[in-house]
Amino acid sequence: MQALRVVPEILYFDTFKEFNEAFALGKGDILVTNQWMYDPYVKPLGIDMPVIFQEKYGKGEPSDEMIDAMARDMAGYDYDRIIAFGGGTIVDICKVLSLEVPKQSVKLFTGEVAPKKVKELIVVPTTCGTGSEVTNVAIAELKSLHVKKGLAVEETYASKAVLIPESLGGLPDYVFATSSIDALIHAIESYLSPKASPYTEMYSLAAIEMIMGGYQKIIERGGNKAENREDLLKDFCLAANYAGIAFGNAGCAAVHALSYSIGGAFHVPHGEANYQFFTEVFKMYMRKDPEGKITKANQIFANILGCSVDAVYDELEKMLNQLIAKKPLREYGMCEAQINEFTKSTVENQQRLLANNYVFLTDEEIREIFAKLY
Repeated sequence: MQALRVVPEILYFDTFKEFNEAFALGKGDILVTNQWMYDPYVKPLGIDMPVIFQEKYGKGEPSDEMIDAMARDMAGYDYDRIIAFGGGTIVDICKVLSLEVPKQSVKLFTGEVAPKKVKELIVVPTTCGTGSEVTNVAIAELKSLHVKKGLAVEETYASKAVLIPESLGGLPDYVFATSSIDALIHAIESYLSPKASPYTEMYSLAAIEMIMGGYQKIIERGGNKAENREDLLKDFCLAANYAGIAFGNAGCAAVHALSYSIGGAFHVPHGEANYQFFTEVFKMYMRKDPEGKITKANQIFANILGCSVDAVYDELEKMLNQLIAKKPLREYGMCEAQINEFTKSTVENQQRLLANNYVFLTDEEIREIFAKLY
């Protein structure tokens, strides 16, 4: 069994200025970013390269429509390297844009068109969540098919992943919360995955301890505000990367698989959607196999939270609810009829993730989770 594989070369710089000096950005490059990241970190450097602002093409999670429109505009420039400077939306879109993109990018996700790498991709993440800089997974909402789906092939790996903690400084409080909770779930799902190895477990555990420890400090200082996490940005940046390495090898599972339903239907940000399913999926795992590896996971959380193992999910929710709220799925717009619809869609479209479950979940058990959270 393969124990660990990290494909992109990982580099670290304290500032974007240092990164620019090392990579000599300019002719032959194209930058894909957001205006609010470009203005403070890139614009003052006066780099001569074309810039594509992702927000011009739509808000929220990636979609095939966004990818198609950006690909058309980028075709007007001459470049060899794509610099993806942004959060999960930008990173996932750029993984696809580094390929030979057909007129309808949905065909890459459905397998109608084989992926072919044509551009070098340099990823600089600006959130502390997706870990997408070190995985080959690109997620997009396929508008025409009304489904959220992943593309995970060798060709979608970045060439280099560049960590710059400075770029996390301007994160809105909500984005910090949703992205870091996403990283936490990456870490624990990959820890319980049947594909986990001693190496991936090492990264998973380090990420869990760094994120949970950071949350405790932030809460003790008065809550999730920029000034309360300023000295923790490097830890969260590294923790998200560690979690990305872990799940890039061992995979994510049912929490992610179920969350794509409300993410696609109601445009719920990925980290928030994941949190809505987190503890309920783990309670189902406990019901099915309470004596397995999940006992170790529960003890890890109990040790950090200073509570008994029996209370771990309640205490975990108390902590995370101070960052983002857990609420009934109906509050997002879900109706009762969608319990069956989302169950069917999850089973049909998310087997890539469900294969990594701690224990096998039947269709009825997946339906039960949706019903319980509705």
